[in-house]
Amino acid sequence: MTPDTDHPLAATLTQLRAAWQANKPGHAQRRADLKRLRAAFKAQLPQMTAAMQADFGQRAVAECRIADGMTTLAAIDYLLGRLRDWMRPTPVSAGWRLLPARAEIRHEPLGVIGVISPWNYPVNLALIPLATAIAAGNHVFLKPSENTPATSAWLAQLLASVFPADRVAVAQGDAAVGSAFAALPFDHLKFTGSTVVGRKVMAAAAANLTPLTLELGGKSPAIVCADYPIDKAAARLATGKWFNAGQTCIAPDYVLVEGGAARVQALADALATQVRARYGDDLAASPDYTRIINQRQYTRLVGHVGDARARGLVVRELASVPADAPAQRLIAPTLILQPGADATVMDEEIFGPLLPLIAVDSVAAAVAHINAGDRPLALYPFSNDRRRVEHLLQHTLAGGITVNDCLLHFAAEGLPFGGVGASGMGAYHGRAGFDAMTKALPILWQPRLTATDLLKPPYSRIARILDALVR
Repeated sequence: MTPDTDHPLAATLTQLRAAWQANKPGHAQRRADLKRLRAAFKAQLPQMTAAMQADFGQRAVAECRIADGMTTLAAIDYLLGRLRDWMRPTPVSAGWRLLPARAEIRHEPLGVIGVISPWNYPVNLALIPLATAIAAGNHVFLKPSENTPATSAWLAQLLASVFPADRVAVAQGDAAVGSAFAALPFDHLKFTGSTVVGRKVMAAAAANLTPLTLELGGKSPAIVCADYPIDKAAARLATGKWFNAGQTCIAPDYVLVEGGAARVQALADALATQVRARYGDDLAASPDYTRIINQRQYTRLVGHVGDARARGLVVRELASVPADAPAQRLIAPTLILQPGADATVMDEEIFGPLLPLIAVDSVAAAVAHINAGDRPLALYPFSNDRRRVEHLLQHTLAGGITVNDCLLHFAAEGLPFGGVGASGMGAYHGRAGFDAMTKALPILWQPRLTATDLLKPPYSRIARILDALVR
C-alpha cells in the first residue's frame, strides 16, 4: 500500500527522522540511552510480568523472567560491552594498484528503524531489536502486537520514560495500523511474525525499497538419532516444546525418531514422564504452565487435534485438564503419533503444545523428510556421533541450529539469529544486528601525491605502467 503522508504514523516518522538528522547519536548518547533503558527495564520486571499475565491469562512467571527479562538484559549488556569497538573505523587494504591511498569502512547509522514485534515473546522481540537499533545510532518506531494490549501499553510507558518522543516512538493499534506502519518509508524494517504476514510486510515495504530483516517461522524439526539416549532427549525436547506452551517460533515443531515405532513409543513414554514431573497430574493447578494467547489460536490448535482423531491417529494427552479448560484456553501437552503429510498439524507451524512424533529408518530418511519442505527457522539434531551430526548439518539448511538441545542458540548473543527462505531473511542479535542497522560506508583516502595522477591521456606515455596494472 502507498503510505498516506497525512497519516499520524507518517507525521511521527517525519518527526523521528528530523530529530535524527539534526543530532545523529554519537557513542556517548548511544551508551547513555542503553544504560537508561537497562535500568528502567530492570526496575520494572514485576510490571512487565503482570502485563503479560493479563494478556495470556496465565504465563509462567519464571518464563517471563527468563525469556523476556534475562534475554533482554543480556542483549543490552552485550551491546554495551562491544559498542565502542564496533563503531571504530575498520582499516582495509586499498590494493597495491592504488598505493599510497588508504581505505577504511565506517558503520554509519541509517536513520529511523521500524520494528514490528509479535505477541508470543512481546518484550524481548520488541526491545532487543530496539536496543540494537539504538546501539547502531538510529531512532526507532515500534509497532507492538495488538494481541498483547496490556504488554504493548506497558512497553509504550516504559519507553516514554526513557527516551524523548522524537527518538523512540510507539504505535499501538490493530492490523490496519500494522499495515499502514509497514508501508512507511523506513530506513530499515525489522519484522517478527508468521510467514503469511511476512509476505505482506515485504510487499508493503517494496514500494519504498525498504531493506528488511524478516524473522518468520516454519516447521522446525528435531531429529533423535538411534545412538542418543531417549530419556535425555525427552527432557530437552520437553523444555524446548512446552516452554511458553509451545508458543515459540523456534520450538521443535515435530520430532523425527530414528529406530522405528518402538523407539517412538519409548520417547512418548519418556515425554509423559517429563510432563508429570514438571506440571503434576493437575495441569490447571500448576503455576508453571502457560495458557494459549487468545481464542482464535486455541480454536486452531483444537482443530488440529480433532483432525488427527478423525484420521484415526494416536493422540496422547500427557496431563489432565478440567472441564473449563476451553474457558482458560488451556491445552495439555499432546503427542500425535505418526501423522502423514495430509494431517493439518503437519501443514503449518503449530505454535502450541502439540508435538508430532514420526519414525524414520535412517538419518538419510530424516534429511529427505526435512528437505521436502521449506527451510525451517531452527533445527535440532540429537546425536553423540559427530559424523551423524555433520551429515545432518551438511545436507540440510536452517536458520539456526542447537545440537543436542533446543532453543539455546537464540540466547547466544554472539550468534546471528534469523531465518532462511520461507523462515526469513537477514539476521540480528549482537554484531549481526548492528551491521544490519548501519551502512558499511567505504571510504578511500587519497594523499596529496599519488601515481594514479598519471592515469590520463595520452595513454601512450604510460604503456609500461598500464602493462603492470593489468598483469
